Amino acid sequence: MKIISITVLAIVLAGCATQTPHVAVKEAPVSQKQQIEALKKAAEITAAQPLSLKRKIAVGRMTNETTYGRSLLRDDYMDPLGKQVGDMLSARLINSENFLVFERPDLTRIEKERKAFGAEEGLVGVDTLIVGSLTEFGRNVTGKSGFLSSTKTQKAHAKVELRLVDVNTGQAFFSATGAGEATLESASVVGFGSRAAYDGTLTDKAIAAAISDVIDEMIQKMMERPWKTFILDIADGQVFISGGKSQGIVPGKQLRVMAQGKKIKSRQTGFMVNLPGVEVAKVEVVSTFGDSENNEGSLVKIISGKLDGHNLETLEVIE
Repeated sequence: MKIISITVLAIVLAGCATQTPHVAVKEAPVSQKQQIEALKKAAEITAAQPLSLKRKIAVGRMTNETTYGRSLLRDDYMDPLGKQVGDMLSARLINSENFLVFERPDLTRIEKERKAFGAEEGLVGVDTLIVGSLTEFGRNVTGKSGFLSSTKTQKAHAKVELRLVDVNTGQAFFSATGAGEATLESASVVGFGSRAAYDGTLTDKAIAAAISDVIDEMIQKMMERPWKTFILDIADGQVFISGGKSQGIVPGKQLRVMAQGKKIKSRQTGFMVNLPGVEVAKVEVVSTFGDSENNEGSLVKIISGKLDGHNLETLEVIE
């Protein structure tokens, strides 16, 4: 009778304790409510900006500076974890629709393809270069074992350090850190329940969570950089500027044309300082042209001032 009672009790406990493995991803050390409020605020800031000309950025060197995988997971170009950070970051930036993203880590391979097809060199300069590293990564397995039950938890933790570099000066003007975790839990009672073997996807989920933790802050910082475009040409009294419909420029929008101020090297910092520019004209958008964000432009008319006598290379168009 006692043996039957113990068997029944074990079966009941096993039925109650069966647990399906699930992955928990922790993105940021703040509450979900705070994250939602931050995203709403960022959306309001973006919506308040009438112009959204996509900034030209490049994702540069991304390396794995941890001891994890440094000896086994490398190829001729870069370590896989470093490339994974770069690929995830590029995808998030492209999906934000705020930037024109250019490749820099694969520049050697791009150059080989260009030469193979005999294409002319057409690499585009960028405004900001993003560099960074995977600075922390680790995995651990913990568990508890009792008389009738046992639990097992796998955890992966990742931290990335990213910097924004002004390509004109080489100065790193902003840095940010992102951290993320991913866990997988399983439990069993008297042999019943779930079992989980080594899960390699936890590495991917932890790195993705770290990127998510830092991406919004970086996007907001890059969008704070001054918006400007340039005059493409003046022909037959018509003025053409770079940037069109998909970049936020619409007919009727008024813009200012500024003559760049003199550049003087500061003896204090060693940097070149641009003195304030002078407004030489105001223009109004008449129409836009082009079939993609890469070749769009706008036709504008002068409503005040004049452009005669100015070198087009020294003029810039701002909001």
